[in-house]
Amino acid sequence: MTPMKRLMDLTACAILFALLWPAILCVSLVVAIRDGRPVFFVSERMKAPGQPFGLVKFRTMKVDPDDAGVSGGDKLARITPTGRFLRRYRLDEMPQLWNILRGDISFVGPRPPLRRYVEMFPDLYAEVLKNRPGLTGLASIMFHARETALLVPCKTPEETESVYVRRCVPAKARLDIIYGRSRTVCWDIWLMFATVLPRMSPRRRR
Repeated sequence: MTPMKRLMDLTACAILFALLWPAILCVSLVVAIRDGRPVFFVSERMKAPGQPFGLVKFRTMKVDPDDAGVSGGDKLARITPTGRFLRRYRLDEMPQLWNILRGDISFVGPRPPLRRYVEMFPDLYAEVLKNRPGLTGLASIMFHARETALLVPCKTPEETESVYVRRCVPAKARLDIIYGRSRTVCWDIWLMFATVLPRMSPRRRR
């Protein structure tokens, strides 16, 4: 990560935290009252091959100690009503400001993958993770709807895993590599705005 990108992250993080801390506090209380503890869900992700970290989100699903892999149709029944609302508006991701502050992720970059996929595709993710993972990015914007459409019909963990590995990993990695090879400060700013203003997204303009 370049010093300029890190400075942008810290500046944006400070501004957003100043604006969003009442919402973060409110959501924390709602989750605690309606769904109980834990309020936060910490998922092990990789910021580089061999470098794991804990990605923090608001908990949106019922606790399952055997949970593994990405979320598909097989996990829909575990999503709480509160969690469904938080996911719809991406409010569950507000705690990731902490990860940005720590330097685990940036605002823009490839979404941080689970360890299992990095170990499954070491050469692919060695290329993808040359750039610091991000809260949002080109693949997040352009492929999110398609990924949801592919995974929601999956009825078992095995089916979800198969579809994600065959259909999602290669497509997302291609977009992440395109981003990494042509990244600029202006493009990062545009992708940040495109995340909250969908009309600006590359998918809409294509």
